Amino acid sequence: MPLVRDARLAVGLLRKAVATRSARRDLHRALAERGPLPERAFRIAVYFADGAVNMYQMRQWYAPLRELAERWPVVVISRTIRGADALLKDRELPVAYAPTVRDVEQVLAEQDIRLVFYVNQNTRNFQMFRYGRRWHVFINHGESDKMYMTTNQFKAYDYAFVAGDAARARLGRVLWDYDLDRRTFSIGRPQADHAAGEPPYPADERTVVLYAPTWEGDRPSAHYGSIRTHGEALVSALLATGRHRVVYRPHPRSGVVDPEYGAANARIIAALAAANRADPSAHHIHDTSATLGWQLRSADLAVLDISAMVYDRLAFAAPLLITRPSDPEAEVDETGYLSACEWLDAESAGRIVGEADRVLGDPDAVERLGHWVRHYFGDTAPGASTARFHAAVEELMDRWESWNARAGDRSA
Repeated sequence: MPLVRDARLAVGLLRKAVATRSARRDLHRALAERGPLPERAFRIAVYFADGAVNMYQMRQWYAPLRELAERWPVVVISRTIRGADALLKDRELPVAYAPTVRDVEQVLAEQDIRLVFYVNQNTRNFQMFRYGRRWHVFINHGESDKMYMTTNQFKAYDYAFVAGDAARARLGRVLWDYDLDRRTFSIGRPQADHAAGEPPYPADERTVVLYAPTWEGDRPSAHYGSIRTHGEALVSALLATGRHRVVYRPHPRSGVVDPEYGAANARIIAALAAANRADPSAHHIHDTSATLGWQLRSADLAVLDISAMVYDRLAFAAPLLITRPSDPEAEVDETGYLSACEWLDAESAGRIVGEADRVLGDPDAVERLGHWVRHYFGDTAPGASTARFHAAVEELMDRWESWNARAGDRSA
């Protein structure tokens, strides 16, 4: 159906163009109202070269970065219209809009940036790497055992903040000649110290199941998404019981590569709405909120794809099921938690009720998670990860001072 595909592509491009035009108008209005940023005010920059679709990568860092900014002021350097527009509308951190390399250089000339954080592996990160006399630090947007977590691109950064022993072991197995001891800092999961929000449903007898699938992936090795293979069957089964509540939080990129994946996502959303109309007391949730915290904290069971969401949930040491990828080419690293997790195959998705009852009825399930929580995140006591995050930043600030002093001595 080439004509249908071309028509869909044309409609998508038109919608994108309209959204970009609107974002450009809103962005320039907001920048004019705000005025220029104060000079020499910021010590840390977060470099974000993506648009609105990847804002989830920034939003999970807002709370930790706001707290960090109380000591070391933080600014976000945004390279795209729609990304900058979304950041400004969120009003969480100061934003420097720098669409061109010249604009980036202007920001660096006006500010005293000593650390640059990166939340993803956008290829435009390399435009920032050219600037020395500051540390380039990969902080990522989550912990997981996906292939993304062992890319050789780690070597492009001066340092990386990783979650814990599992991440270090993973990098040690894959990266050649990489000085883990000097170039990585284990900080746990600072976001877990800021688990935000309250559940938008009443406390009742229903069993709450969080289903948070990832997107379909852009290559076979990354085909971790389960919406087409598992999602419709498991959601339908849960909606039919009358004793479960579904919190459905699909990845914001669901359907960007595969229209059928997006169509399956739309059908699940419609099924939730129909179930709520039939029984208003059900309070099933289609969650698209920017806030992530209450979903992971309050669900009785989480059903998750191989993604950072698995490890976000693991940090709470709470029951979960992992969907097994149906594509045999999907890379699954079973040397860590995935070697001992509870799997949900596509063939078993329609039997989710029995699977959920089995996991929730296992008295030792949560206790078994304890080992993996420590392996991935270390100490998860309240505030422990935040303390390690701040200590890592302080160490790099000290190293910056030392290297800057040496540079000054050489130029004298």
